Amino acid sequence: MAAARPTSSPSGALCRQLLLTLTILTFACDACKKVTLHVPSKLDAEKFVGRVNLKECFKSANLIHSSDPDFQILEDGSVYTTNAILLSSEKRNFTILLSNTENQEEKKIFVLLEHQTKVLKKRHSKEKVLRRAKRRWAPIPCSVMENSLGPFPLFLQQIQSDTAQNYTIYYSIRGPGVDREPKNLFYVERDSGNLFCTRPVDREEYESFELIAFATTPDGYTPELPLPLVIKIEDENDNYPIFTEKTYIFKVAENSRVGSTVGQVCATDKDEPDTMHTRLKYSILAQLPASPTLFSMHPTTGVITTSSSQLDRELIDKYQLKIKVQDMDGQYFGLQTTSTCIIHIEDVNDNLPTFTRTSYVTSVEENTINVEILRVTVEDKDLINTANWRANYTILKGNENGNFKIVTDPKTNEGILCVVKSLNYEERQQVNLQIGVTNEAPYSREVSSRSAMSTAAVTVNVKNQDEGPECSPALQTVRIKENVPVRTTSNGYKAYDPETSSSSGIRYKKLKDPKEWITVDENSGSITIIKSLDREAENIKNGIYNVTVLATDEVGRTCTGTLGIILEDVNDNGPSIPKETVIICKTVMSSTEIVAVDPDEPINGPPFDFSLDSASDSDVQRTWRLTKINGTAARLSYQNDPPFGSYIVPIKVTDRLGQSLVTPLKVILCDCVTENDCTSRISPRTGNGEVKLGTWAILAILLGIALLFCILFTLVCGVSQAAKQPKVFPDDLAQQNLIVSNTEAPGDDKVYCTDGFTTHIVGSSTQGVCGTVGSGVKTGGQETIELVKGGHQTLEMSRGGGQHTLDSGRGGHVETDNCRYTYSEWHNYTQSHLGEEPIRGHTLIKN
Repeated sequence: MAAARPTSSPSGALCRQLLLTLTILTFACDACKKVTLHVPSKLDAEKFVGRVNLKECFKSANLIHSSDPDFQILEDGSVYTTNAILLSSEKRNFTILLSNTENQEEKKIFVLLEHQTKVLKKRHSKEKVLRRAKRRWAPIPCSVMENSLGPFPLFLQQIQSDTAQNYTIYYSIRGPGVDREPKNLFYVERDSGNLFCTRPVDREEYESFELIAFATTPDGYTPELPLPLVIKIEDENDNYPIFTEKTYIFKVAENSRVGSTVGQVCATDKDEPDTMHTRLKYSILAQLPASPTLFSMHPTTGVITTSSSQLDRELIDKYQLKIKVQDMDGQYFGLQTTSTCIIHIEDVNDNLPTFTRTSYVTSVEENTINVEILRVTVEDKDLINTANWRANYTILKGNENGNFKIVTDPKTNEGILCVVKSLNYEERQQVNLQIGVTNEAPYSREVSSRSAMSTAAVTVNVKNQDEGPECSPALQTVRIKENVPVRTTSNGYKAYDPETSSSSGIRYKKLKDPKEWITVDENSGSITIIKSLDREAENIKNGIYNVTVLATDEVGRTCTGTLGIILEDVNDNGPSIPKETVIICKTVMSSTEIVAVDPDEPINGPPFDFSLDSASDSDVQRTWRLTKINGTAARLSYQNDPPFGSYIVPIKVTDRLGQSLVTPLKVILCDCVTENDCTSRISPRTGNGEVKLGTWAILAILLGIALLFCILFTLVCGVSQAAKQPKVFPDDLAQQNLIVSNTEAPGDDKVYCTDGFTTHIVGSSTQGVCGTVGSGVKTGGQETIELVKGGHQTLEMSRGGGQHTLDSGRGGHVETDNCRYTYSEWHNYTQSHLGEEPIRGHTLIKN
């Protein structure tokens, strides 16, 4: 049945047949041992090379691996070639790696291949017998029925190698069911190769066993490759199908069409898949209530569907099905299991709400609002407290004036009819309403709009009420000219009794009169003017003056109304110029535009006429000229080149009806480019202005002071450093500074010193040194810079006339030019002369 493994060594010379000898040498390194195999120079594929005792390193190894792919190692240590190999004169070696995954341990065996020169006849004869064509043994199909009753041990089959014709062959097996769990389930007779099973097997636990069969000679040779042997466990129908749930719960809407899906059930079977043992069939055994039959089940998929459209939740809201599943495709001998399925019928809006009565009668007193006058009830068979049951009420007819509204009570589902706008008995004594009701959810059936809504009639009787005076309309108006004389009488506010439609017996009282302009007659309600009316007065909007009046009847009931006095305009105001001061920048403009306004109505207003007042002096007439621009504006221009300064120009403005007013306009002629340049001064040349410093100017001054202190600090530090040197200047000279002096001295653009040093002044003009030292001061064409012992002298500036003056300690009025010398020039000059002779009381004079 199986073939031996022959060798195909070359025929001919026996010198090329080499005997295999095994030499095992131990060594002290990471390998457990070293093996030397003596082999011929040429090895064929699948050639037996030798055997290594693996158990000396590992009693059992889960993994046996060769580092050389030309060699493979079996579990018994036999070494075979995988390809034809030609060895050179040099030695060839490889490593056998043994691994045990349970204790994560690895060991190595080094194999060395060497040529063998000795020939042993015994080995030669054995090799000669084994020289045959390559063959393999083939796996034999084998199976065991699960839960077999025996008798045990149960013979399965015989395995046999063809090499048993020439050798004594011993058979053995390994794998799950032999030396691995479940152990000792199978065994093979060593000499005959008969394979036996020792006990029953459960297929649901072990579907098959993959064994390895070995054929070896008594001296340990393995003429055959290991034989994979698969033992299949045949299935027996020993497992019942089981539903995935003990109780299935589904929902389906009432009135569903035939064939609507309700749900799907599912069952499992542990027997072998794709066999009759697991071919399941579903069915319904019983239905509660039993009649009529409403559901069916697909036998293969387990899908439950409706078989009738007579599902009505209002009759039966729940059904219970007893269902069955059976294997063997539902045959009577198949195994079966049952379960329960509960189907809830969901509600749909298939019942309309209907009024319990077709007509209602109620009543309400007039002038009453926000009161409940009626509750109506409906019946609905749909599920309570759902959108299919909750009612929506509406008023279909009779509420054109918006006196009523109807809402739903969420607890009782009743309709509540309320009055939201007062009714008047004198106008209507009875109101007829038609109300309707629907559900929140739309009706599920196709019906006409009439049958989809239930309606009812409501009659509302209005009760009469003894009312007080009525102020209607709430706002009444009267027209009066604003210039009417005091004590003028006019109609006032009128209230009336709604019962009699008369104003008799009603008394009036003024509640609010902001400017106290009128009085109200108690009996008639007429008004009398007690102060002059002014349409243009403050807080009068659109020429209407509102007065609040209280009306009281004989029994003390009241109402409140408003009397609006429309003040008719009279041309009692002349046009005026609201801008009292104008600025003309003489350098860039020669005129300015003026605009006049009139508080009277437009009919008494523009177009205006502009002119200079005739009563003004002749200088005004010669200096100023008016030119009309449009109906409300004119242009004022100067002539004859008047000097800078402030002028009063009286301008007369006359409206279309001849009402006029003279406005004294203040005109400022300024030496400026924009009007903002003149906002802080009146006359730039006379110097009678006033200096005004803004926020940024103050910040600039503070920044300059800070910079001044920094420069002084630098100078003091420089002087203190120089003080450490041998003193050349006397002590008192260290505090000297330049100050301005009025001493006259001749010169020609040079600074003279009595000690003989001269400093040339840059430029021909008389300029001084900038910075904290001070500026050169002109006095009669000469400029003096004087060194004075003592504190610092500073220059205070005044914006008047753009001139600079000294502080009050110095006195005198001087005029300065722009400073051209910088602080660095002065500092360089002083530092270069610090080592010279001291200067006491010397004066630097510059023309």
